[in-house]
Amino acid sequence: MASASLDFWFEFASTYSYLSVVRIRALAAEARVDVRFRPFLLGPIFKASGWDTSPFSIYEAKGRYMWRDMERLAAGLGRTFRRPEVFPQNGLMAARLALAGLARGWGEDFSVAVFEAEFEQGRRIDDAELLSRILSRLKVDPNEALAAAQSNEIKALLRSETGQAQALGIFGAPSFVTADGELFWGNDRLEQALAWASGNGRTPHAPPSS
Repeated sequence: MASASLDFWFEFASTYSYLSVVRIRALAAEARVDVRFRPFLLGPIFKASGWDTSPFSIYEAKGRYMWRDMERLAAGLGRTFRRPEVFPQNGLMAARLALAGLARGWGEDFSVAVFEAEFEQGRRIDDAELLSRILSRLKVDPNEALAAAQSNEIKALLRSETGQAQALGIFGAPSFVTADGELFWGNDRLEQALAWASGNGRTPHAPPSS
C-alpha cells in the first residue's frame, strides 16, 4: 500500500506532460506514493498572464528548443516522438473525458493513450472519432463516456479543477503538489516531487538570518 500521496496536474496540450504521464505510475509505485491524476486547462491561466497561446508558440527560440528537447527525452525513454501538426491542441474534450473516466476507473489509462496518440502518432486529440477509438480499445462504451463528459457535472468539475490549480499557484504543466502543499513544476521535477512526497527528499527551511 502506498504510504504517501501526490497530485499530478497535467494539460493534454502540454508536451512535457506527455513525458510525465508515461513515466509517473511506474516511478510512483517504486517510491510507494499514491498519485492522483488531475487534468486541467492551462488556457485560462495563460490568459490571466496576458498570453493567448502557449509560450512555446509566442517565443520562437523557446519553441525550437522545446521540440528538439522532446525528441531527445522521448528517445531516452525508448519512445518515438512525433510533433503534431497543430500545436497547442484543444484538449477540452479529452480533459472532460479523463475526469469522467477517473471516477469510473479508466481515466488514467485513457489519459496515457491520448498523450500517446498526440505525441507519438501526431494525431489531433479534438477528433471525436479518435477519442471514441481510444475508448473502445479500453473496453469503454464511447457513447456513454462522451455523454458523461458532456454532462453539466463534468463541465463544472473541470472548471473547478482549473480554478483550484490556479489557486494553488500552478502556472504550467506538468505540476506536482504534495500533501503538505509543496509545488514542483516540470517533467524534470517528477522524481524530486515523488521523493518529497515520500519524505525522502525534504529540505529543512533555513533558519532566519540574525
